[in-house]
Amino acid sequence: MKKSHPLRRIVLAGAATVSGIVLLLSLKPASDPAAASADGASQQQPAAPQGSGGVQAAGGTEAQTLTGDVVKTDYGNVQVRITVAGGKITSAAALQSPTGGRSTQVSTDAVPKLNRAAVTAGTADIDAVSGATYTSGGYKKSLQSALDKAGAAGAAGATGGGSAEASGTGGGTGGTGGDASGSGAGAGAAQAKTVTGKAVTTDYGPVQVRVTVTGGKITKAEAVQQPKGGRSDQISADAVPKLNAAAVAAGNADIDAVSGATYTSGGYKESLQSALDQAGG
Repeated sequence: MKKSHPLRRIVLAGAATVSGIVLLLSLKPASDPAAASADGASQQQPAAPQGSGGVQAAGGTEAQTLTGDVVKTDYGNVQVRITVAGGKITSAAALQSPTGGRSTQVSTDAVPKLNRAAVTAGTADIDAVSGATYTSGGYKKSLQSALDKAGAAGAAGATGGGSAEASGTGGGTGGTGGDASGSGAGAGAAQAKTVTGKAVTTDYGPVQVRVTVTGGKITKAEAVQQPKGGRSDQISADAVPKLNAAAVAAGNADIDAVSGATYTSGGYKESLQSALDQAGG
C-alpha cells in the first residue's frame, strides 16, 4: 500500500486516537487514600495546641497548703491547716482541737464555724464562737501563723528575681532610696506598743494589766497588780498565768474567768479591756 493512500492515513489517524485515549486514561487522577489521610491530619492539627493551652491556663494559679503552729490552750491543742490560691483562703481545717468530755461537744460545734469564718474573712480577724473562747483564740493564733507562712513564701518568690529589681521596688514603694528591705519592712513589720490598763479595785485587792500589742494582736499580757496576802497569793499564782495566756490566745478581753478566782478574773478582764482601748484594739 502506498504511503499516500487514503486508507493508510485513516488507519494511522485511528491508531493515534486510540493511543491518545489510553494515555489520558492512564493519567487520570484517582482518589489517593494516603493523600486524603494527610489532608485530614493537617485539618485536625490545630486542635492539639488548643487542648494543651487549656491545661496550662487551668494550672496557672497554684494552690498552696500551709499548716499553722500548734497552739496550747487550757483545754487542749489547736492547729489549723489552710489552702491558699490566688491570694485567698479557699479551705480551712482544724488538724487538732480540744477533745474529751464537754470539749468534744464544744469543738464539734465551734470548729466548722471557725473554718467557714476563716474562708469568708480571708484573714485571722474572725469573731470568737460563743462558748468556745479558748478554742477560738487558739484557732485564730494558729490561723495567723499559717497566713504568716503563706506571706513569707510569697515574699520569697517576689524577691527571688534579683537584688537590683528588689532595690528598685523598695525605693519606689518605700520612699527610702535604694533600700530593698525598706518597703517590705514598712509593710510587713508592725511596731509593738505596750500599754497599761487602769487599776481595778476588787474585794481582795487591785488588779492591773499591761499588754504588748503588735500588728493589732496581743503578743504579751501580764498583771502589774494582783490580790496579795493569805490565800490571795495562792489564788493569784494559779489564776494570773492562765488569764495572761487566755488574753494572748483570744486577742481580746472576752476570756473565761478562772475557776475559784472570780474577783481576780473580773478585775483582770476590766483592766485588760481598758488597756486595749488605749491601744486602739
